[in-house]
Parts: sequence; structure tokens; C-alpha cells
Amino acid sequence: LDFRGFVAADAELMAKAGINTVRTYEAINDTQVLDILWSKRIQVLNTVYILGTDPLSIIAQRVQAVKDHPAILMWVVGNEWNYNGLYVGMGFPQAVARVASAVDLIKGLDAKHPVATVYGELPDLATLQKLRNVDAWGINKYSGLNFGNLFAEWARISDAPMFLGEYGADAYDSRTSRPDERSQAKATTRLTQLIVEASSVHRRGVCIGGIIFEFADEWWKDSAGDPRKHNVGGVSPGGGPWPDLTFNEEW
Repeated sequence: LDFRGFVAADAELMAKAGINTVRTYEAINDTQVLDILWSKRIQVLNTVYILGTDPLSIIAQRVQAVKDHPAILMWVVGNEWNYNGLYVGMGFPQAVARVASAVDLIKGLDAKHPVATVYGELPDLATLQKLRNVDAWGINKYSGLNFGNLFAEWARISDAPMFLGEYGADAYDSRTSRPDERSQAKATTRLTQLIVEASSVHRRGVCIGGIIFEFADEWWKDSAGDPRKHNVGGVSPGGGPWPDLTFNEEW
């Protein structure tokens, strides 16, 4: 990924939009990239382990390269790995064990920053217990114009901080086969309001924030399309964004 090639323009746009945190899907090891983000007061949830074929030993280099940079807010292990098996189809018990090992390894390298993992929907109590060393949980959630009972259920099952690892809506309506930025704006505004209402700054609030998905359209997500062109497609597991309850991740 060309983080350095895009960070200046992207950070400027994000700052104007009021964004103060980004979550990566690959590690940022370049302090110059972090310098630019920090100059805009943007911090990073830096994913340092996401692919199950990578050895755990790769984590040390990624953490040690940037652990003293002020832009680092948290380390992240995995992305909805309960769906994708750490992107290699790893069995669930094996993925749990790998995530636990990665979390413990990071904590041994850096005691100053929290370590999060990002899960698809809510984990069960057994998974929470096996991953009790995780400091914060990101939840990827797409269920139309609301989050259902997500916040109440999290309060019931865990005392750990939680955040929305992904939320939002794409800008294409598969029902009418055309772009629909107005509906996208409505959904992202409403969902953001719900996150603010559930914020941990309020008494009994459980949510420490949310990462809107996503800043850059993924033109490579439609496997039948041309990655140089804006196609229709790109699916994901889980529920679906408003209004068509269909993922179009190229939008």
C-alpha cells in the first residue's frame, strides 16, 4: 500500500471532515506517514497482525518500528476473523488461539498502548473468556439504520471498552441500479448519532467511538470487474447497509 503517496491529501480531507482516528487493515511502519496524520491530530488503530499465513514473529518489527510515535492509539489484531479465519479460512478454534497469541506478544512488546481485536457482530461469552487479555473490542456491524441491541448486549456480556470497527453504508442502491449518495448520507449520519448517544462519556455509555467504512472505495472488490474501473459489486458477510441491505464495496 502506498501510504506515503496518499497520506497528505487524505489527512487533509479527513481533518476537514472531523475525523480524529483511522483504522488500518495493514500495518503502518513509516513514521513520516504517522507524522502527517499526527499533524492533523489524527491517531491510528494500527493493525499489526491480520493474515493467518504470516508468522507471529512479524509482529515485533511492526510494533517496535512505531510504538513511541504519538499517533499510535492502539494496536489491532485481525478483522472480523470469525468470518474469514484470518483471511486464510483458518478454523475458528485455531483463529482464537492465534489471536490470543498475537495479543499476548504485542503486550510483551509494548505495555503503554491497548490491544484491540475486531470481530464480526458480537462474540459469545466463551470467546470473550478465551480472549480476556484483549483490552478493547471492535465490532463490525451492518444492520440498516440502527445497531439493534448491540450496545445493551455488550453492556450485558462485557466490561471491556468497545467501538464500531466498521459501520456505515455504501453509495449504490442495488434496487434501482444507480448511485444513491443521499441515502448513504442519511445512514451514516443516523448511525453516527447513535454511536454518540451510546458514548462512554455518558453515564452507562459503553461505546468509545466508531470507524466509518470506508474512506477509499475498493475498486478491486468486484472479482469479475476491472480494478481500474468503478464497477458494481463487492460483497461482505454479515447483515447489510441501508437502504438495500446489500454490500457494494466498490461504492
